[in-house]
Amino acid sequence: MARPRAPRDAYAVFRPMTTRWRDNDVYGHINNVVYYEFVDSAVNGWLRDSGVLLVPGGPVIGLVVETSCTYHESLAFPDAIEAGIAVHRIGTSSVKYAVGIFRAGAERAAAEARFVHVYVDTETRRPRPLDDTMRAGLAKIVV
Repeated sequence: MARPRAPRDAYAVFRPMTTRWRDNDVYGHINNVVYYEFVDSAVNGWLRDSGVLLVPGGPVIGLVVETSCTYHESLAFPDAIEAGIAVHRIGTSSVKYAVGIFRAGAERAAAEARFVHVYVDTETRRPRPLDDTMRAGLAKIVV
């Protein structure tokens, strides 16, 4: 029985990602831990590029407190891929993201990840409420 897979419209923004020769494992596909690198890079790249979070050197950083990933199909170097990003929940100091890893142009996700950041003060590492700028930026990709 096939598990349902998220379509492209389940995500608000997409970022192209590059697979690398070293991403493949001995089974001939991208190793599962590499998907987490794609997820982390996609979310943090979007945060930085959209001006939501100053990385590096800002007063706040996001610490990953929870992740999971469901795999639907294998991808391998040299596949071109895209990471779809959506926000599912904005809390006081945390954000729950959904990230779909797609073969470039595919309608359905090859892998679907859940990714939770708690935003903390850079110096103290204590949770810090999201500011209005961050909330407004994140609200643009709520699905």
